[in-house]
Amino acid sequence: MSTADNKNLTLRRRLHEIIFEADTPAGKRFDVLLIVSIVLSVTAVMLDSVQSVRNEYGGIFFFFEWGFTLLFTAEYFLRLYCVGRPRLYATSFYGVVDLLAILPTYISLILPGSQFLLVIRILRVLRIFRVFKLVQYLGEVDFLLKALRASGRKIAVFLFTVLTLVTIFGSLMYIIEDAKNGFTSIPRSIYWAIVTLTTVGYGDITPRTEIGQALAAMIMIFGYAIIAVPTGIVTVEMAQAFKEKETISTQSCPQCSAEGHDSDAKFCKFCGSAL
Repeated sequence: MSTADNKNLTLRRRLHEIIFEADTPAGKRFDVLLIVSIVLSVTAVMLDSVQSVRNEYGGIFFFFEWGFTLLFTAEYFLRLYCVGRPRLYATSFYGVVDLLAILPTYISLILPGSQFLLVIRILRVLRIFRVFKLVQYLGEVDFLLKALRASGRKIAVFLFTVLTLVTIFGSLMYIIEDAKNGFTSIPRSIYWAIVTLTTVGYGDITPRTEIGQALAAMIMIFGYAIIAVPTGIVTVEMAQAFKEKETISTQSCPQCSAEGHDSDAKFCKFCGSAL
């Protein structure tokens, strides 16, 4: 390997250490600076959406918007440069969010107004979990995700059951009530059933007949009982996940930039590269 190649490799490793790692002083300073920039840019976008503020300070916000966009664009390409497998980073969750954080400003050159989508940048503050080395929070996030994934099928069956019930209740209410009471169609009656079953109760549609009110009362009582079901499902899976809980480190893979590895991991569990 030539001297130039060695220098290039050293530079990429140094950049990776600064940009992706929070274990070093330089990496921590970089991430703190990045998060401050993200918060400031999102704040500027939100203030710019206020008409009175934009009329007075529109030029300043325009300057800040492009300044932050160019900064985040440079950071995005540096991330691609210092990762061994840029495609894996670009298609990862953080990679997609990083790209979406800069696209709206460039799109606004063609479609005015799309720059307000820059509030997507607030998702990048998720990096704060590793910036301050809150490893226990990384572990808790992994713990919750594991419980939710395990609950997926049960919750899907539950939602299908609820959908079936509101379809039946809505259809019954459409038959019982008159169109002048707001139940003009089965879909609109199903909307009422969903609002009633979930105990939201907007009140925009209400039954007027005694039979309809009796059915509504039954749905309301049933709603209180059914709301507790998904909570119980997730609670059981959380208890199971707690038994299998492992310690998570802040180590970032130098090849695919993935995080969430076990504290004693030697290889990336996503791409197999050495950590």
